[in-house]
Amino acid sequence: MESMTLEILPHRIARAAENMALDFLLLQRYPRPEAPRFRHYGWHGPAFTFGYAQKIAFVRGSLPPGGPWDLCRRPTGGGIVDHRDDWTYALVIPRGLPLEELRATQSYREVHECLAAALREQGVPAVTKQVCEPPADGAGCGPSGVCFQRAELYDVVLERSGEKIAGAAQKRNKHGLLCQGSLWRPAVGAVIDWDRLHDDFTGRLAAALQLPAQPTPWPDLNEDEVSGLMEQYSSPEWNEAR
Repeated sequence: MESMTLEILPHRIARAAENMALDFLLLQRYPRPEAPRFRHYGWHGPAFTFGYAQKIAFVRGSLPPGGPWDLCRRPTGGGIVDHRDDWTYALVIPRGLPLEELRATQSYREVHECLAAALREQGVPAVTKQVCEPPADGAGCGPSGVCFQRAELYDVVLERSGEKIAGAAQKRNKHGLLCQGSLWRPAVGAVIDWDRLHDDFTGRLAAALQLPAQPTPWPDLNEDEVSGLMEQYSSPEWNEAR
């Protein structure tokens, strides 16, 4: 029996609906369901994604002028994410692994501690936000609706200014935990070797999982299922459901 690893999948570029479909299928249909898996990916053209529970009217009213934008509802929660100049990743942790069994806030924190440490390796003063500060309107500490407008608890921020660098959204089901994360490149404020960031980040994630990291070929997913889910994620029924 082969030992388990954190499987590092190849970089791919796709439109928003395909990226969301692939992330979901990596949670639902991975051929080695016991193995945690990670992918960093890019976007065909200017794209925005938004949280599963968000209202489409709010989303459209919050987008910048211009467009048209490649817009898709995520399978995870969270707010609106601008992917025009971000570094995007997905991490799936199967059921039964200690990191998956943590409460949502703690798994969020663990992943972001790994990312902040990888950024510090290149001189970026990155930390996780440790204090939840209610907004001025007294609405409590929760998602602002638009990612990177305000840092939430355990987001990755710059140490002195508190400016948000990275956030993420999660979905948990019987298969495990899907974490979809975004790092906003302009907020980093430094020249970054992005290949090194990828390797440092995945290395720290592997250490947190107490597993080695292993580059792995793209999985053999059912093409009909991929196409069907892409069609669903492109449909008004999915994107305008709320």
